[in-house]
Amino acid sequence: MRFSLDQLQVFALVVETGSFSAAARRLGKTQSTVSAAVANLEIDLGVPLFDRSSRNPALTGAGRKLLTEAEAVLERCRSLQAHAASLADANPPGLTLAIEIPYHAVMPVLAEFEREFPYVDLTIRNPVYGDVSELVLQGEAELGIAFAQPHYAPELAFVQLGKLIMVHVVHPGHPLAGREQVSFADLHAYRRLAFSAHADKLPTSEYLRAARVWRAESYLALVEMVKSGLGWATLPRQLVRAALERGELVELDLAAYPYTDWLVSVDLIWAKSGRPQGRAEQWLRQRFRENMVFEVDRRGQRTTR
Repeated sequence: MRFSLDQLQVFALVVETGSFSAAARRLGKTQSTVSAAVANLEIDLGVPLFDRSSRNPALTGAGRKLLTEAEAVLERCRSLQAHAASLADANPPGLTLAIEIPYHAVMPVLAEFEREFPYVDLTIRNPVYGDVSELVLQGEAELGIAFAQPHYAPELAFVQLGKLIMVHVVHPGHPLAGREQVSFADLHAYRRLAFSAHADKLPTSEYLRAARVWRAESYLALVEMVKSGLGWATLPRQLVRAALERGELVELDLAAYPYTDWLVSVDLIWAKSGRPQGRAEQWLRQRFRENMVFEVDRRGQRTTR
């Protein structure tokens, strides 16, 4: 490559400012230095970039075409420089998050993260069997966001981010759909469709026994199974709100909870190890803690205050 980045910068700046003298003032150089840089670039490229017949230089046809190329090269160089600065600021090339809850709850923080750390790649894991804490414990994810479990490994730290509502749902044609209230005994008589991570771990889930259980590692799989009339499932309300409003699913009114919603805590999980943490990871942890997870319950009150 015969030309330099400095020459491309001068070329683009002359176009931006409208003259060699204005570009020279912006750069703090003499006009002759700027003119020489452009002239040398024209020699290196083999085409005239400016028509100098008038007082102010005007782009030639070739100049207009090559300006687009030059600006693209300069933009890539700025991106390279910013990416290097991000890495130099102790940020890793990427971070892995294990997320079990409906994703809409974390999107505001991730949108902020993209603006704050555009060169840190994110990998979102929806872990097999929903074992978020295990991924964090094994070092396969830096942070985990999951429905609270009764016990974590001693090597893990956690903080509550808020609470979400879990609902029991069935297909409109299911035998339970027409009942005003449903008891635990009623639930036990029909097939339960269970999210693998929650089948036996959520608080009070011991009451959700059933003689027949189908398990799935994906919320979306459970939703489709319920829509097909295969059984009842306990799912985050935020996940199925639209389906409930469209009448595709029916929420069961449990007799054990006649006046309140079933609230389940959401935890942010990380390892206690002395592993160095870059600014990006520290920022994420702090913003997740500040951006509390909540929804509005049947009484019109926030689940997290």
